[in-house]
Amino acid sequence: MNALLHTESKILIAGEMGERFDEILTDDALEFVRQLHICFEPDRREALARRAMSRRRIKSGGRFTYLPETRDIREDSSWRVAGAGPGLHDRRVEITGPTDRKMTINAMNSGARVWLADQEDATSPTWNNVIGGQISLYDAIRRTIDFVAPDGRAYALGEKTPTIVMRPRGWHLGESHLRLYDDSGESMSMSGSLVDFGLYFFHNAKALIEQGRGPYFYLAKTESHLEARLWDEVFSFAETYVGIPHGTIRATVLIETIPAAFEMEEILYELRDHCAGLNAGRWDYIFSIIKNFRDQGDEFVLPDRSQITMTVPFMRAYTSLLVETCHRRGAHAIGGMSAFIPNRRDPEVTARAMDQVRSDKKRESNDGFDGTWVAHPDLVPIAFAEFDAVLGSRPNQIDRLTHAPAPSAQELTSLAIADSFVSASGVRTNVSVGIRYIESWLRGVGAAAIDNLMEDAATAEISRSQIWQWIRAGVTTKEGDRITEEYVSSVIARVMNEMERFPEDRFDDAVALFTRVALGEKFVAFLTTPGYEEFFS
Repeated sequence: MNALLHTESKILIAGEMGERFDEILTDDALEFVRQLHICFEPDRREALARRAMSRRRIKSGGRFTYLPETRDIREDSSWRVAGAGPGLHDRRVEITGPTDRKMTINAMNSGARVWLADQEDATSPTWNNVIGGQISLYDAIRRTIDFVAPDGRAYALGEKTPTIVMRPRGWHLGESHLRLYDDSGESMSMSGSLVDFGLYFFHNAKALIEQGRGPYFYLAKTESHLEARLWDEVFSFAETYVGIPHGTIRATVLIETIPAAFEMEEILYELRDHCAGLNAGRWDYIFSIIKNFRDQGDEFVLPDRSQITMTVPFMRAYTSLLVETCHRRGAHAIGGMSAFIPNRRDPEVTARAMDQVRSDKKRESNDGFDGTWVAHPDLVPIAFAEFDAVLGSRPNQIDRLTHAPAPSAQELTSLAIADSFVSASGVRTNVSVGIRYIESWLRGVGAAAIDNLMEDAATAEISRSQIWQWIRAGVTTKEGDRITEEYVSSVIARVMNEMERFPEDRFDDAVALFTRVALGEKFVAFLTTPGYEEFFS
């Protein structure tokens, strides 16, 4: 490892300087990131402390509810968000994916209206991925990106490309390869979210504006309106710093935590000068429910993951609230990702995936969503067909309002699913998928095709969290086996005994990390945190 000290910015680059890294880690860009850190790191730490307090309150028997102190905001019908910026008015199909060069070109050539350029859950946070992704985005915006695969196949951009909405890492993650030091010689890791946002914004904001678009962001793992306020302050600071008009940035917030579900309106309000919409981040939302209610008794124990569909009552309550809230405030409501993906070598798998995605997107478009996510270019036409059938030539359906009352706190948190169960197969699936995803993540691949589903970190989080909860709740499978640490350990052993190994695989490390976060006495808030600290720092 070579460490470079930027004396002016007082930032230590503690990672290898790969090819063209110096084009991203410039003195000016690092100074901007340093200023972000100085201004907002104390508030970020305070936000994380509030999260811990909230979890302690729920563990002590508290419940989530709509905030009484912000009732005036919810009852004031006069305010609206800024809404779509240039290039964001029609978001009916968005493709998601990591920012390596091949995936960048495929996403930009997919025909989707928007590309969620993911530096978060679909990107394993190796130093090469973090800065390599920034290089990919820099080149894609300037149309200079290309890629030649090992088999000689060449990739280049087509004529028409989607609007880019970049997703930085969540507030909880650090970036250990950029360290800010003080006069005493002490240093600290910088915020992963501020590094991702700062480098992308600094290098690309003006270029995007010149192209008739803008610097747009997806905000991940938000848990409160105060965290949204922090992002709004970051945006205002950044706009002033580079000299662009206030309100140029547009953000779409993923509602993927149960605390945020109760503060949707307040989140929009805090970001109103910079907000384009909300997204139903379904997989992390399920993880958040398990995490927050993990020790609250049998009524909060969820069944096999395959039974937690978007049509179960508490998920329907969440999505209907999101659509109505967005439209009442002039914001886009963007649907989630169906994980099914085609397999070009297996027509039957492809047909099933197409049917599943078609059904999912038909439900979303008819429920009032203005757009949706897909994870594979072959699914773009299917999503278009379902949204075109509802939208026609309209760019969105923001004007659609049902005026239905907001779901009650009980409706959002009543987790009962009719005829549901935990099965031996469900346990095995969680173990197998969790370990395989972590192994992929440790090799630097954050978006992994597993069992014909496109999985990211949220899948592993659900898998290990369910195991942890089932053990402590004393759950018995429908086959009659009590789920204990010994039982799960035996499943891990069987799964690994049947696993196809290969040179340079990371299964041993994956098993160790999965065991720690699924069987450990203390519940780890995010598996990516110890994973990053142990294997990537």
